Amino acid sequence: MRVCFRSSVQPALIDEYRRRHAAVWPEMLQALKDAGWNNYSLFLAPDGLLVGYVECDDFDAVRARMALTEVNARWQAEMASLFENTEDPGQAPDEGFQVLEEVFNLDSQLAAAGSR
Repeated sequence: MRVCFRSSVQPALIDEYRRRHAAVWPEMLQALKDAGWNNYSLFLAPDGLLVGYVECDDFDAVRARMALTEVNARWQAEMASLFENTEDPGQAPDEGFQVLEEVFNLDSQLAAAGSR
């Protein structure tokens, strides 16, 4: 499945967010891969809007697998101060992702059109 999600980085901390993501810990990268996060990308707008894209078997399942790792707990703690306040201040940044509905996919529509 393809998943797109949004979150929000504090505008004053965008440079720090970029710096941390320029050199993600190798053990975090491996944990993401092992948990099933494939073709994972993050996109950041100048106002702090963060949009993520990932391909995975099941988004809830890959997040649950990451939640079991010690490195993810450390990473989330490191990143928490960079995000806009959520309704639940004890919530890890990755728990606050708002999943966006996919309303168009070129490949799907081309396949459907070809089968007509």
